[in-house]
Amino acid sequence: MSKTITILSFLLVALNLYSQDSLSTKNKRIKVDGVAVVVGKNIVLDSDIDKFKKELQQRMEGKIEITDCEILEEIMTQKLIAHHAVVDSIVVTEDEIQSEVERNMGYFTQQLGSMEKVLKMYGFNDEDDLREELGNIQKEQLLIRRERASITDKIDVTPEEVRTYFKNLENENSLPEFSAEVEIAQIVKYLKPSEEETNRVVAKLQELKKDIEDGYSFRLKAIINSDDPAVSGSGAGSGGKYTITRESGFIKEFKEVAFSLDEGEISDPFESGFGFHIIQVEKIKGQERDVRHILMQPKISDQEMNAAKTEIEKIRNQILNGEITFEEAVVNFSDDTETKNNKGLILNPESNDTKFDLTLMGPDLYGKINNLKMGEMTQPFYEEVRGGEKMFKIILLKSKDETHKADFVKDYEKIQQLTLQKRQEEAVDKWVKSKIGDTYIKIGKDFKECEFTNNWKKE
Repeated sequence: MSKTITILSFLLVALNLYSQDSLSTKNKRIKVDGVAVVVGKNIVLDSDIDKFKKELQQRMEGKIEITDCEILEEIMTQKLIAHHAVVDSIVVTEDEIQSEVERNMGYFTQQLGSMEKVLKMYGFNDEDDLREELGNIQKEQLLIRRERASITDKIDVTPEEVRTYFKNLENENSLPEFSAEVEIAQIVKYLKPSEEETNRVVAKLQELKKDIEDGYSFRLKAIINSDDPAVSGSGAGSGGKYTITRESGFIKEFKEVAFSLDEGEISDPFESGFGFHIIQVEKIKGQERDVRHILMQPKISDQEMNAAKTEIEKIRNQILNGEITFEEAVVNFSDDTETKNNKGLILNPESNDTKFDLTLMGPDLYGKINNLKMGEMTQPFYEEVRGGEKMFKIILLKSKDETHKADFVKDYEKIQQLTLQKRQEEAVDKWVKSKIGDTYIKIGKDFKECEFTNNWKKE
């Protein structure tokens, strides 16, 4: 399996493995589900292998044939690297973890079209549960990434090595086929509530705070007034209640306020990317705090919606009429700070460049750009993302490379990366072989007959 497939699939299958159902029965699963392998302190279950295989085959559209033994060896390699990252005292900060969580939350939302679809696909009750588990996954992924980097950071390839690698592939008639790739740019107009509506929400929260201080039930006030979708459920967030630590995957503003309050104290209204909140700390238990909160999101009026849509339609018409270039419109009118200074170009969080594999795009985005010609724009469309943030946007198809066999000149950077990746994988494989003997590894009876590439059975 290629490194790209491995890392992406490992992250996606982890979301399935850590879904709400799995979490609530984690100890039971270990008892009733077979343990495939133990690497250091990391346990891999039989069901983990099944889910990894299904996820991988689905993503590769059945174009890959892989055995359970091969999947287990790949997972063992990842777990071995993660184990030794801890042994080697690799440092991963909470800010780094949360940055990765935000990046991937945005990516999954963009791919699937809405946070509701993401939650449904991966089996989570609410966004906070997903955020917390994604934080655990991202911590392990960052540890693996750092440990790999420490193994491979001095490896480089020369132009001659790149040419030799390409020629070898060509002679073996095994040149890779690169999927269609696109570069897309956007202009975004965020929908902002009026000052009057914002003041109304803040005043309402202040009123609710006073009522609760006068003896009214915070739980009932939350159920009646909160815009948190988990408030009426039965899990975390029910009645507005959460148990949090400083490491929990909650937004920074929420944790800062929660950990500034004394037991029983209610905060003043404060703003986050989700809206406006008040928080009460019900109980302080060491590093944990039981809190209740009420979230209220200012409403966007139909008049404001129509005004924003009219404005972005006007911008699009000015571009089409040649009155202004797309890039000039980005600088003058776009509200998205991440793309505004990059001529509107959207960065691919998987590759950290501006190229997107068209075949891996979510259906909503794919449907909007698939039939565009280079230089064409979508019609203005409405989008709502994590935290209830609402916007209108237009997307420009900046460039498109059709599916093709690797070309040394056209695809030099990709071929260079493949050459470097091969050298790095060789270095990691050598490192893995050297560490297996120093690591506690126990392979379950169902996998004792596997023929592994490396000596995991220590025979």
